[in-house]
Amino acid sequence: MNDFWLDGLLADAATALGTTTLVLNPFLAVILIGITCGSVGSTVLSNRMAFFSDAMAHTAFAGVALAVLSIILFAGIRSTRAADEYLWIIEPVMIVVGILVGSAMVYVREKSGLTNDTIIGVFFAASVGFGTMLLPEVRRTVNLDPEQFLYGSIAVSTGEDLVRLAIPALLVPLILCFRNNAMALASFNPTLARSRGLPIRFDSYLLVILLAIVVNTSIRSVGVLLVNALLIVPAAAAANLGRNLREVFWWTILGTIACGVAGLALCHVIRIPLGSGRMLDPAPSGTIVLTAVVWFFCGLLWASLRRRRTSRPAVS
Repeated sequence: MNDFWLDGLLADAATALGTTTLVLNPFLAVILIGITCGSVGSTVLSNRMAFFSDAMAHTAFAGVALAVLSIILFAGIRSTRAADEYLWIIEPVMIVVGILVGSAMVYVREKSGLTNDTIIGVFFAASVGFGTMLLPEVRRTVNLDPEQFLYGSIAVSTGEDLVRLAIPALLVPLILCFRNNAMALASFNPTLARSRGLPIRFDSYLLVILLAIVVNTSIRSVGVLLVNALLIVPAAAAANLGRNLREVFWWTILGTIACGVAGLALCHVIRIPLGSGRMLDPAPSGTIVLTAVVWFFCGLLWASLRRRRTSRPAVS
C-alpha cells in the first residue's frame, strides 16, 4: 500500500471534519488498538497471562537485535545508509521471534508444570539477555536505535501506523469468531472442555500466536506501555461489570475503545499550570492508561454496590 495516497486521504478526511491529521490519526489509531486489545483482553485475563504481553515486548527487543544482525551478516551491510532498504525485515522477524518464544513458553509450561509467571520470568530474562548480547555489535556497524521499533507514540500516528494497526484489528476478531467460545471454556473449566473434545492445546498455542502478533505489530505505533495497559486494565474492569463470560467479552471491547477515546479527548482539554505562564500538556499514552485505571476502580465500585443489593434481605 502506498503511504503517500493514504496520508493524503487522511488529510482530506481531517479537513472535511474541520480538524487535522494530528487529531484524527490518533483517534483512529486508538479505536483500532482498542478493537484488537479488547477482543483478546478477556481471554488473556482468564488464562492468567497478564504479564505475557510485557514479556512479548522484551522479546521484540531481542527480535530487533537479531534482525539487524542478520541484515549485517547476510546482506553485507557496513553502513547505516546501506541498511535502510532492508529495515522492513525487522518487524516480520520480531513477529516470528515472538511466536517462537511464546510457543516455547507454552511448551515448557506443559512439560514442567511450573506456573505462568515463573515461565514468563525465565523467558523475559533470556530475551533481554540475548538482545543485550547482540546490540553492541549491531551499534558498531549501523547507527540504529532499537527503541524506534519498541516505543512508539500514538500522538504522532501516520498512515503507515494505521495500516499496521488495522491488520491485527481485522485478523484477531475474525479468528476469535471461531475460537473465542472454546478458549473461554478451556480457561474456565479445562476438564469440561476436554470432555467435549475441544483442542485445548491448539487453543493455547493459538492464543500465544495472537498475542505475539498483537504486541509486535502495535508497539512501534503506540508503544509498549499502552499495549500492555489496554490488554489488561479494561478486561479487569469488565470482570467486575459482566455477569457471565459473554458480557465480560463485550464489556472489555467497549471499555477499551471508550478509555482510549476518552483519554485522547482529555489530552485536548486538560491544561495544568506550572507557573511563569507555562502549561503542562498531558501525554496521550499516560492519560489513556490512567483513564483505564479510573474505569477499573469504577468497575470495582459498581461490583461492590451490586453485591450489597443482592445480599440485602428481602422485605416481607
